Amino acid sequence: MQNRKLGRSDLEIAPLVFGGNVFGWTADEKTSFDLLDRFVDAGLNAIDTADVYSRWAPGNQGGESETIIGNWLKKSGKRNQVVIITKVGSDVGQGRIDLSPAHIEKAVEASLKRLGIDEIDLYLSHWADPTVTHVETLGAYQRLIEKGKVRYIGASNLDAGQFKAALDAADHHNLPRYDVLQPAYNLYDRSEFEGPLRDLCLAKNIGVISYYGLAKGFLSGKYRSKADFGKSPRGGDMASYLNERGLRILAALDEIAVSKNVTQAQIALAWCMAQRGICAPIASATSLEQLESLIGAVSLTLSDAEMKRLENASAL
Repeated sequence: MQNRKLGRSDLEIAPLVFGGNVFGWTADEKTSFDLLDRFVDAGLNAIDTADVYSRWAPGNQGGESETIIGNWLKKSGKRNQVVIITKVGSDVGQGRIDLSPAHIEKAVEASLKRLGIDEIDLYLSHWADPTVTHVETLGAYQRLIEKGKVRYIGASNLDAGQFKAALDAADHHNLPRYDVLQPAYNLYDRSEFEGPLRDLCLAKNIGVISYYGLAKGFLSGKYRSKADFGKSPRGGDMASYLNERGLRILAALDEIAVSKNVTQAQIALAWCMAQRGICAPIASATSLEQLESLIGAVSLTLSDAEMKRLENASAL
């Protein structure tokens, strides 16, 4: 397994990132600890979370995922073995998306405290905030980098125009640039990244960590009809995938998974890992069985014919 460098940074990550959105939601603390231990023992090293995870769950306020990761870091002593990625800007009580310097400076302290660390390896702007200029936001990040609270910065959910504007602002004002982009991307959701955004990332040497690597679980193959929506808290999100194209993709995944004696999830992640410009997809697991499947994807290689079969099945 060869680690991949994130853009111009000195951060190197294994080709699969653990999605921490499940911690404190569909995975309790003990389960989360077991998953993280196994993930690192398998030679993987990057954990993605956000200050807002998992505010949407009943009884939660946000920060639950970071708190669990922090507790695990303290108990395991594995801080030096992992790359911690977290995000800022989502509504965690302020009532709006917020990338203002005042909010960032407050939010980073809260994240550092929950994580129990002195420095965040990679800090991402979670969403675009049209009320704040890139210069203001990047200036806030510059101060955090200078203080040793953040090593590198990136952004999530920006389109090509927004991302180019941020890169240009960094260049023109001698500010730190976003070295990493985190877009939604998988075998079903391809249009956001493929095209101008990917071209920009390749041209500017941007590290790309894609989220929804399994399309919220759809590409695992467990959702085949409306009757399957009750299988997980995310079942209600499957309606948009369960169509002619989605079923065509599942059929291709089924065919290749059977021929290679692996899971559909492994095929879907291996396809994503092989895509031009992608450093690593993010995927979540709520059980060790699920995690073993994800780990297996790292060593899986798809043939040209198999890649073509998936490309044809997922064509828009």
